[in-house]
Amino acid sequence: MALSAESHQFGTCVEGRPPVVLKVVSQAMWARILLSNDLGVAEAYMQGDFDVSSLKAMFDLWLDNRHALSNLSSTFSSIFALFSAVAIKALGRQNLTMARWNVEVAYDTSNEFFKCFLSKEMMYSCAIWGEEENGVRGDLTIGPTPGDLESAQHRKIHHILKKARVRAGDRLLEIGSGWGALAIEAARLGCTVDTVTLSVEQKAMTEERAAAAGFSDCIRVHLCDYRKLPEAFKGQFDAFVSSEMFEAVGPKHHGEYFSMMDWALKEDRAAAVITATTQAESRYTDYQPDDFARHYHWPNCHLPSATSFAAAVQAAVPGRFILESIEDHGIHYPRTLREWGRRLEKNFNGEVAEHMKERFPQLCDERNLEAFRRKWMYMFAYAEAGYAKAYTSLNCWTLARPENVSTVCD
Repeated sequence: MALSAESHQFGTCVEGRPPVVLKVVSQAMWARILLSNDLGVAEAYMQGDFDVSSLKAMFDLWLDNRHALSNLSSTFSSIFALFSAVAIKALGRQNLTMARWNVEVAYDTSNEFFKCFLSKEMMYSCAIWGEEENGVRGDLTIGPTPGDLESAQHRKIHHILKKARVRAGDRLLEIGSGWGALAIEAARLGCTVDTVTLSVEQKAMTEERAAAAGFSDCIRVHLCDYRKLPEAFKGQFDAFVSSEMFEAVGPKHHGEYFSMMDWALKEDRAAAVITATTQAESRYTDYQPDDFARHYHWPNCHLPSATSFAAAVQAAVPGRFILESIEDHGIHYPRTLREWGRRLEKNFNGEVAEHMKERFPQLCDERNLEAFRRKWMYMFAYAEAGYAKAYTSLNCWTLARPENVSTVCD
């Protein structure tokens, strides 16, 4: 660690792991960390109060020593964390009004901005890497190659559709449209798709891309909450999919979500596939405090565990679904995040930066623009470290009607 002309070394270097060199640029860093703990570290980095040799290495060091570091939290930051956890669960921060605001913060930044780091089909969720892309560490051992993220995302989309058993002529309900990639692929398989979003930006682009692909007649995009679906949807769907949207539901509303799924699906042959970031069973709690991800990227989100999700289904709609499988895709997320980071570093300049300045005048201040860029780079490294060390994971649950579970593999 460096401060002015002084330098200090803490701990012992581990063989094979490079030291983490942190340079303090502004004394304001200390106050941020004292008052806000890990959120303060994020804000100090965003504001340029410090630079570090490797964000990922810093997070690895942090996670490896998290039990000791947790004892250093100030009384103020501990009280704030407790209050925020209770508030998120108890005060309805996933209610109808807040749900729309949460989505606006997370996804309505700008379609042009998301284009600068996502793959061409614009899947903002974990890819599935295969041998064709040299596996989950192929970018580190061999190097990234053009089109590898696109191939991995295409594999993920078709994996989900296969798990949902969609066939030509089926009607599919998707909660969380993204930018239409999964809906378009389902339409190519001959499905009719109703996809639901709270994002005005995503609705506009999904409709535009569906039209360009020739699927306007079989993809309908609904700007509404999952709790406000049209009455005509009752019992009309052969399959249900939702990719990394469930985190926005919150435990207070799990019953409504699963009841909606049960209400919309047909009684025969219906299946549901849902993916979500999860907490390990050893750390899971209904009360999850504000942190960097919840504060700056996905407001008020709540991470289930693999088993709390399954238990919530049975509590909400007992006996209505069989849990056919749970898959762990967490190992695939670090490479996805590294690729997003590379693309952002390469493309967040010139035209994209000017577009963001026009859309958000406060970003005309170069300091704010740089803080915005650093926020995203921090998130990619923060999440990469969490998934790489299994601090968080990404699960995929497949549910089927009890009488028809044997046909899941048909």
